[in-house]
Amino acid sequence: MNTATTLRTVLGHYPHTAALHSGELTDPAIRLDFQNVGVVHKAFAPMVRDQAYDLCELAVVTALQAIAYGRPVVLLPAVVASRFQRGCLIGYGPNGVPAETDLAGKRIGVRAYTQTTGMWVRAHLAEDVGLDIAKVRWITHDPAHVEQYRNPGFVEQIPGTKGSLQMLRDGDVDAAILGNDLPSGEEYIAVIKNAGDRDLAWWHRHHFMPINHMVVASADACARQPDAIRHAFALLREADRRSIPATGEAKTLSPTLFGFESLAGALDFTIDACMAQGLLPRRLSLKDVFDPARKLLGSDAD
Repeated sequence: MNTATTLRTVLGHYPHTAALHSGELTDPAIRLDFQNVGVVHKAFAPMVRDQAYDLCELAVVTALQAIAYGRPVVLLPAVVASRFQRGCLIGYGPNGVPAETDLAGKRIGVRAYTQTTGMWVRAHLAEDVGLDIAKVRWITHDPAHVEQYRNPGFVEQIPGTKGSLQMLRDGDVDAAILGNDLPSGEEYIAVIKNAGDRDLAWWHRHHFMPINHMVVASADACARQPDAIRHAFALLREADRRSIPATGEAKTLSPTLFGFESLAGALDFTIDACMAQGLLPRRLSLKDVFDPARKLLGSDAD
């Protein structure tokens, strides 16, 4: 009698993963053994350093760095988290809020220079106002998940437990980039004005929402259990399909994206942004990024 292959899995809780977490959507060939890691980004370093999981959500910058530095992960054509980013750069009203055109020479706090939200904010500032990111002091408190990576010289990592938000309130930085931990309160003021309208215009120009997290499989799992990874990818895609409103309306401003062809333009743009910011040691091609997954998934992932 066939038994299901167990895959140690880390996936955030989203509308498009709810059916997987609840057990409403299953596959008799596999069992997704969801690991409790608390905040999902806590799984990223163990995944790229130690293959701690078989299937894992991973920040796109971390995934690209892992590929560039030869870490044993296989990037699947599955985006599970995206968002518009311009509103994630904030100032603290009592200390004064810098204008986006006046950020050269300022200190901006961000959890890690490699944090994907920070990458997108910097890309938008370069695109919108021509900011030279090397003229900003990026103040961080966490290292990169991929331990082979070294920050550029204009990045400063501060020891201790004080996070970016506390540094902003204390006046240690002039502005800060926050993601899921973006605070509420009228004292926190967006540095980039009309962020929502500008994000929407960006989407109309580029036709994708800025990617935050994708899904990777460990190279070991792909070698030992290729069929299980194929079944897992199909489950991810089906869970996403079921999350589309019953009206059948196309998901336009969607936080998810699946398929090699659908992701080609978005990943090319992301790689270019990473190269411009010194986040990759070399420019990756789409073949570098997706060839292992293409060999594993074949045309099922087109």
